[in-house]
Amino acid sequence: MKRTNTCNELTAADNGKEVSLIGWVQSVRDHGGILFVDLRDRDGITQIVFHPEAANVYEKVQKLKDESVIQIFGKVALREDGTKNTKLKTGEIEVIASDMIIHNICDVLPFPLDDERADKVNEDLRLQYRYLDLRRPRNLNLLRMRHKAAQAIRDYLNSQDFIEVETPVLFKSTPEGAREFLVPSRTNPGMFYALNQSPQQYKQMLMVSGIERYYQMAKCFRDEDLRADRQPEFTQVDIELSFVEREDMYALIENMLKKIWKETLGMDIPTPFPRMQYSDAMNRYGIDKPDTRFGIELQDLTDIFKNSQFKVFANVIKDGGVIKAINAKGLSDITQGELKGLEDVAKTLGAKGLAFIKAENGAWKSPILKFLSEDEQKALREKLNIEDGDIVFFAASNWEQACTILGRVRLDCGKLLQARGKIKIDPKQFNFLWVIEFPLMLWDEEQGRYVSAHHPFTAPVPEDVQYLDSDPLRVRGQHYDIVLNGTELGGGSIRIHQPDVQEKVFKDVLKIPADIVESRFGYMLKAFKFGAPPHGGIALGFDRLVTILTNRPSIRDIIAFPKTQKGQDLMAQSPSQVTEKQLKDLHIALDMPERD
Repeated sequence: MKRTNTCNELTAADNGKEVSLIGWVQSVRDHGGILFVDLRDRDGITQIVFHPEAANVYEKVQKLKDESVIQIFGKVALREDGTKNTKLKTGEIEVIASDMIIHNICDVLPFPLDDERADKVNEDLRLQYRYLDLRRPRNLNLLRMRHKAAQAIRDYLNSQDFIEVETPVLFKSTPEGAREFLVPSRTNPGMFYALNQSPQQYKQMLMVSGIERYYQMAKCFRDEDLRADRQPEFTQVDIELSFVEREDMYALIENMLKKIWKETLGMDIPTPFPRMQYSDAMNRYGIDKPDTRFGIELQDLTDIFKNSQFKVFANVIKDGGVIKAINAKGLSDITQGELKGLEDVAKTLGAKGLAFIKAENGAWKSPILKFLSEDEQKALREKLNIEDGDIVFFAASNWEQACTILGRVRLDCGKLLQARGKIKIDPKQFNFLWVIEFPLMLWDEEQGRYVSAHHPFTAPVPEDVQYLDSDPLRVRGQHYDIVLNGTELGGGSIRIHQPDVQEKVFKDVLKIPADIVESRFGYMLKAFKFGAPPHGGIALGFDRLVTILTNRPSIRDIIAFPKTQKGQDLMAQSPSQVTEKQLKDLHIALDMPERD
């Protein structure tokens, strides 16, 4: 359009220069007959001045509405003293307009586009007009930050001799994972593709192909219930390497994240990252992705209560369970409503209730206090450092459930203490952590068999291979998760590359029938017989990563066109109905649920 400059470019050095600018009308102001227009493009704002003497232009400006698209021609002039705007890069100058082209007059806006007022608008309305919502400077900057992060990733991996390879989106159904989106095949009636949940099998085939170092900004799909950090389609940084061990993966990802933080936030993050075994993470924080920015660690009290007269605790220990507790220091002022909220959360995780002890005014208050001996109370005080103003919560169950219950209560207590100003977390504090050596297998009561804790391609820790037959739950996997401030950024593992070991895991440990193994993974087992190299990889949630970089509460904020919690695109009105002909071509008949 022959513009000479952007709206964030002109300075005092350009005084007297003839220019052409184009953009959106941010505002029109009348100052005693002289009209001022703030002209905005994606880079910034320039003030345009229209004098009555330029009658042909002045009359047009009076018809303008906010967000109209115009092009102006004029001369740069210095602003008078007292009118300069130090908040703008262009705040020392203005452009005296001599001519103008109106490209588009804006209709009445459905909501204001300044950040302060737009934030108060219902999100559904903003998503319906997402193309307007994206004009807001903050949202434009969020997309710019996403771009910078993606660029940093590509620059880093390219410098490490990786090859970016695109893999198919249409894959085969693997129903043992998350729920999939199915795509009917018109040319193969009765057959379906599945939108891939991850390029896992493809990237392992690339290693067999000799690519050695692969990456992809991969589009992935899962038909799951949505929440703040989940969308039906998402982007992951997918990486796979040959001839690597876990230490190589740790160093690679740490250096990549270091570059991302430097390029986007200008921050130097310290490396190497701390490492924590899965069992330690559960024991101390009650979760496999701990937020280590605040304390309140879980304590094991099983020894204290092993001979207790309190039957609730004693019976749990007798059945092989544990007694765990946390001390939420300074939270004794918790309200009844907040206390009930914590109890309700505990019950959703399998607890029958939530036992507690409050320490106030030199005394303890608790429904269970009468069941505890003086020795037990003394041991509790010493073990948990209980002081006035504290509240202690207990969980009595099997180890995993007790940890999980208190892990969730811990997080909620942390939020309550932050709201009271008793825990202060710097928004620029980034606690990275590797959680390692997860169990390779879990026992599924419903299916009556072992299932993979991560996925069935994860290699066991070498010294634990001997227990695959005799005690699968004892086997640790070469699996690693990268965790940041309580969020799992990504996970990966060293893979099984020997066909006999992979087949053994499928058939002997996971008890997957031979015909299903052949139909789902036959090509993979065959490929491993043709010189498969040792390999491993990782996938990081790119949307989650950018959400943390930008300190936003939801990944919807950093996705150009996100979907609602019902999986709907309100702007494009998707999903939508299709015609009978389309269904007939696909040999599909609908069986709709009855509606009230």
